[in-house]
Amino acid sequence: MGLLDAAITKHNVLVTSVDNVLNWARLSSLWPMGFGLACCAIEMMATNASNYDLERFGIFPRSSPRQSDLMIVAGTVTMKMAERVVRLYEQMPEPRYVLSMGSCSNCGGPYWEHGYHVLKGVDRIIPVDVYVPGCPPRPESLIGGLMKVQELIRMEQIGISRADALKKLAEKSADPKTVIQRERKAVSV
Repeated sequence: MGLLDAAITKHNVLVTSVDNVLNWARLSSLWPMGFGLACCAIEMMATNASNYDLERFGIFPRSSPRQSDLMIVAGTVTMKMAERVVRLYEQMPEPRYVLSMGSCSNCGGPYWEHGYHVLKGVDRIIPVDVYVPGCPPRPESLIGGLMKVQELIRMEQIGISRADALKKLAEKSADPKTVIQRERKAVSV
């Protein structure tokens, strides 16, 4: 929401909706949980450094899942780590978003074909909102993905669309523990 989106009347009064104000506040203060698992984490750290300065977008990394509203999964998710990823995701407050960064977290990367221990995409255990391709993706790609998350937040309607989206997600999602067990059985056979 900018000044061009709102109707300006006399005496410096902005006329807008509550949805626009709340969405603007939420997208202007994203707190991602830095969750680096492999080499993509180095690119994520570089994006948070002074050269790219994510704070100008209102993005400030947090170390606790209870203070975060965005999980950036950066790197290879192994079967052993998958349970912890789900636990951290469940500890995040609503509304929460997930950005999958790199080939390994998107689809298993180069390891899934030869390794039995790699999950073939983090979207098998938690819902992913934005995918950032690359091996490892450059900081500019991550910034583009973060801006895509901000666009998603901008388009939401408070109290309506997120609940409907969660309802649809609950209808079609599987229990993460059964997916992990099924993947382990498929490899061991």
